[in-house]
Amino acid sequence: MPQRAPEPRKGMPSPRLTRAEFTARFKSQFQDPAFAPLAADLERIAAVAWDGYAKGRKSPVTRKAGPGFADPAYDLGVDWIAARDAIKAAQARHDDAAGPLRFLLINASSRSEHTCPGEMSKSYRFIAMARRILGAAKDTQVNILDLSRLTSEYGREIHPCKACFSTAAALCHWPCSCYPNYSLGQTQDWMNQIYPMWVEAHGVMIVTPVNWYMTSSPLKLMIDRLVCADGGNPDPTLTHGKDARKAKQVELDGWDYPKHLAGRQFAVVVHGDVEGAENVRRALHDWLCFMDLCPAGPAAELDRYIGYWKPYATSHDELDADTAIQAEVRNCARALLEAVQADRMGKFLQGGAALKSPRQK
Repeated sequence: MPQRAPEPRKGMPSPRLTRAEFTARFKSQFQDPAFAPLAADLERIAAVAWDGYAKGRKSPVTRKAGPGFADPAYDLGVDWIAARDAIKAAQARHDDAAGPLRFLLINASSRSEHTCPGEMSKSYRFIAMARRILGAAKDTQVNILDLSRLTSEYGREIHPCKACFSTAAALCHWPCSCYPNYSLGQTQDWMNQIYPMWVEAHGVMIVTPVNWYMTSSPLKLMIDRLVCADGGNPDPTLTHGKDARKAKQVELDGWDYPKHLAGRQFAVVVHGDVEGAENVRRALHDWLCFMDLCPAGPAAELDRYIGYWKPYATSHDELDADTAIQAEVRNCARALLEAVQADRMGKFLQGGAALKSPRQK
């Protein structure tokens, strides 16, 4: 029987700022005394920013959705349209059977020699080892996603997931339409460049340290923002943007939870110094499998400790001495390569790959 969508629940306190609070916060990014001669200009710019905030101009530049959308007359943000087009192009590269085998290597450590830590991460060293293996193979293309750029590069951001999916699956758009939000100053979001990197890849390898029994914070930000790849709505006009009640009705009318990254092979390397490596590796495995990515095999997954209970100051020296873990990481890359090659030739067997789960989110 048709089910009527419930009204979205309300009741949280408002985060709205007064004009004085907004202006003070906006101007706080210009603390350098070099901006002092521009004080009057900054006041005028702050006034324009306040107007955008007060009137909620999330996507100030839009165009009509056009053919192919449920509501062709709906105004879509040009940022979202560009991200959607980039994903379509990436999917075409992925599907091109005559193209190279594409690999995405993800350095999940936030540590970088180019900012406060003053030293490279061990994760990046592992990525370099994997890159040499995959790059030396015939007809391959290797891309590196270095998440340490979040800590070391100006204006590089991955904003938090706003949990639209928890209101209704159809409210979570593919790609994410929550950002950029110009009225809130939530700009320069990296995910619109990251989504196509995942989409075009035939094989993905994640290397992460253990940070307090969990993945690194940059990796967790990316994981949460990839929720739209697992059941997300590719047509925001269905929900007229972020109309929560419309999205609830769309889901209750029947939603097919499209798996936008299904079928890609993956490898995982987790390293720690004291605790948590096995649990983090399992969590990443489970997350990737839930999105219908395919494990490349036992040899493609690794959890190890480097310099167990030894000083952090000598951790790179410990890695230098641990030639076994270096060989294991290279084997993870080889296993991923073999799985992707076998999949290209139609020889990668995954039992149940054609079965549809009777349960969805």
